[in-house]
Amino acid sequence: MNAVKPAVTPMMAQYLEIKAEHPDALLFYRMGDFYEMFFDDAVAAAEALDIALTKRGKHEGSEIPMCGVPHHAAEGYFLTLIRKGFRVAVCEQMESPAEAKKRGYKAVVRREVVRLVTPGTLTEDSLLDARKHNFLAAFANVRDEAALAWADISTGALHVMPITPVRLGPELARLAPSELLIAEGSENDLSEVVEDMGVPMTPMSRGAFDSSSAEKRIASLFKTSTLDAFGAFSRPEIGALGAIVDYLELTQKGKLPLLQPPLREATQSVMQIDAATRRNLELTHALSGGRAGSLLATIDRTITAGGARLLERRLASPSLRLSTVHDRLDSVGYFYEHRGLAGEIRANLSRVPDMDRALSRLSLDRGGPRDLAAIRNALGQAQEMAAGSYPGDMPTVLKNALGGLEGHDDLLELLEQALVAEPPMLARDGGFIAPGYNQDLDESRQLRDEGRGVIAGMQAGFAEQTGIQSLKIKHNNVLGYFVETTAKHAEIMMSAPLSETFIHRQTTANQVRFTTVELSELETKILNAGNHALEIEKRLYDTLKGAILEKSGEVVAAAKALAEFDLAAGLADLAIAENWCRPDVNESRDFHIEGGRHPVVEAALRQQGGAPFIANNCDLSGGDEASIWLLTGPNMAGKSTFLRQNALIALLAQMGSFVPASKARIGLVSQLFSRVGASDDLARGRSTFMVEMVETAAILNQADDRALVIFDEIGRGTATYDGLSIAWATLEHLHDVNKSRALFATHYHEMTALSGNLDGVENATVTVKEWEGEVIFLHEVQKGAADRSYGVQVAQLAGLPPVVVERARVVLEALEKGEREGPTQKALIDDLPLFAATPTPAPVVQKGPSPVEDLLESIHPDDLSPREALQALYDLKDKLG
Repeated sequence: MNAVKPAVTPMMAQYLEIKAEHPDALLFYRMGDFYEMFFDDAVAAAEALDIALTKRGKHEGSEIPMCGVPHHAAEGYFLTLIRKGFRVAVCEQMESPAEAKKRGYKAVVRREVVRLVTPGTLTEDSLLDARKHNFLAAFANVRDEAALAWADISTGALHVMPITPVRLGPELARLAPSELLIAEGSENDLSEVVEDMGVPMTPMSRGAFDSSSAEKRIASLFKTSTLDAFGAFSRPEIGALGAIVDYLELTQKGKLPLLQPPLREATQSVMQIDAATRRNLELTHALSGGRAGSLLATIDRTITAGGARLLERRLASPSLRLSTVHDRLDSVGYFYEHRGLAGEIRANLSRVPDMDRALSRLSLDRGGPRDLAAIRNALGQAQEMAAGSYPGDMPTVLKNALGGLEGHDDLLELLEQALVAEPPMLARDGGFIAPGYNQDLDESRQLRDEGRGVIAGMQAGFAEQTGIQSLKIKHNNVLGYFVETTAKHAEIMMSAPLSETFIHRQTTANQVRFTTVELSELETKILNAGNHALEIEKRLYDTLKGAILEKSGEVVAAAKALAEFDLAAGLADLAIAENWCRPDVNESRDFHIEGGRHPVVEAALRQQGGAPFIANNCDLSGGDEASIWLLTGPNMAGKSTFLRQNALIALLAQMGSFVPASKARIGLVSQLFSRVGASDDLARGRSTFMVEMVETAAILNQADDRALVIFDEIGRGTATYDGLSIAWATLEHLHDVNKSRALFATHYHEMTALSGNLDGVENATVTVKEWEGEVIFLHEVQKGAADRSYGVQVAQLAGLPPVVVERARVVLEALEKGEREGPTQKALIDDLPLFAATPTPAPVVQKGPSPVEDLLESIHPDDLSPREALQALYDLKDKLG
């Protein structure tokens, strides 16, 4: 006989049904004031969130694991789970328990998943970094064509560009998306590239990328019949855009964000920078992993979140359009010249909230009164800036931006009249509509807050009407509010005409009680005033939200304009404070830098209170031919810093910024390549040297004649002669085939001979000075070649034991002697004991003046007789002995 399985409770049946629809997500199931998780979800969530795992009831004979988090604190838990690779399905109660009971005593409260929380679909301020974008990207590949689309639903930005599959890695490095949508079945083909970037992949059905259905979805989103108004898009581009729209419909459960029309970008419009170069140059993140110590952190003087995001975009994508570069430099130059105006602008911007993200939350119904106030406050500052006085000839970019700051008077007036100065976060809290804006609301609030005063006023009115000064309005739980008077006076109130107003309710031994229509209505209003006031405010909130969304295009334009002003004023402030110059960017192949500095290193030195940064010149202006500096010099002398600073100067110039130099003339750089530093990749079985060779191969296979390439220590990870030969051949290829502008640092001093054979190669060295057995780094770059690397001296500075340092000196001297005197002398190295029992004593370096110098100091030749002078000479000779 089969055992009867325990019946599943209605609530658990509902949970299992909803969970079956979202098997890949943790289901946050709303139960009153908590989100609760059950079964495997509870086990995983409890471990990830470090919260208690308990049990509730049984299912099929086994106890059900359960954990929960408070509803009001859920956002913080979302962020933790997202960072640990989970997706979250948020299941809300769609009705109250009272409403559910109307369908039957045992009816379960109706619940639905209202949102899927994924890395690329976050909008809450608490889950996002306000100063950077949060991109959701989609990659579509159709035959030999491919495209990448990306959107930031927290700001509404939507972009797309055609790319080749090989460009996916560099573009992901540029955008740093939080999530990448790919077609099912392509995981294996893309995993290596995508995992290198640390981007989570989300496979979708191939139907989501179908360009025919995608075109209809996109057109429907923007309420157009065709996409022609936005540009000519290829099939892969439409497919990638369609996948993003499809995913947003899925995760947002029909509440699509307020996306801007798709903007098509071209790969030819921005400087190409691969992932290794971005990492090596520490553009947005330091090698340690954080933002601190990066170029972005060093140059960020923006005030607003929108300005900071614009700076990040410009830094990640320096322009290749000369007119664009000049326009941006003109904007910075305008504020550089008008410093007082820049200060006023920055003061205004300090009061500008994040309008982009406030607008996005409102469009997704995740906003609140503070988002309404954010729009109001930002538009108020925009209006103030638009009304300002702008001297001289205003640059095109700022003039266009100024137009975006104007024309918001009606919306601004509405919001200023409707909202209090500091509204609460949630609409359900009420209290955000200003007094005097809505009469019904004011009356409800008055009844709610001043009910006793209103009753007292009515009592005085009744006393005056009846002439009975002892008349009172009272309240009890049976009758509610009532008018009470003595039996003596009751006869007056029961007689015409007062009997038409006062309705008899109750007679007691000494008192008679009445009510009136007005009093009954007032009682109802007082009892319901709180709820009524809240309902009115919620209705007004929806009205105000609708008014903002109706003007969303103008609001977005204002946000962009504020960001443009912020970035230009911020870069001007940076240039003034750091003494940066405006670069001359042109169509030539020039690269002439005078007094160049590394912005990050210079800032670090200043912060540490150390020696000032030593500026250096660099000239790679080789006309139509290659121009390469072969840089030699000691370790620790600053070769790597010199290489990086020139790459950063080129990048800053083309993003539209002044540069850390006294003078700069730069021909447009199409590609920026950096092969500096090295680390192994054990996961893929790549040694440090293999990683170095892969990156070198990528440069030699891609660099064109407008590229700027920096190489640091190519070939050092293998045997000396192997490394030298690779470095030699690499330099020749750069010169003869790539014809790039390049800086090539090496410790292979033999390579300096190439300057005599290759017209475009010049030798340069970082100078040092030896003093009393120590090396002093001067950090000055000069023409010429170094003959030593001073590695042993650097080892001594690093703190190697003295015995090791001295042993290294002996071995080095023997090896160098062998190089000079031939193979027979080299054999002497074999006679050196592998480990000396007693280390060779280190040479004694005399510190301070010698006895001879002391004696010379005491002699005054003009005071000496010939005999005394002769005696002094004998004494000196004795001291020398």
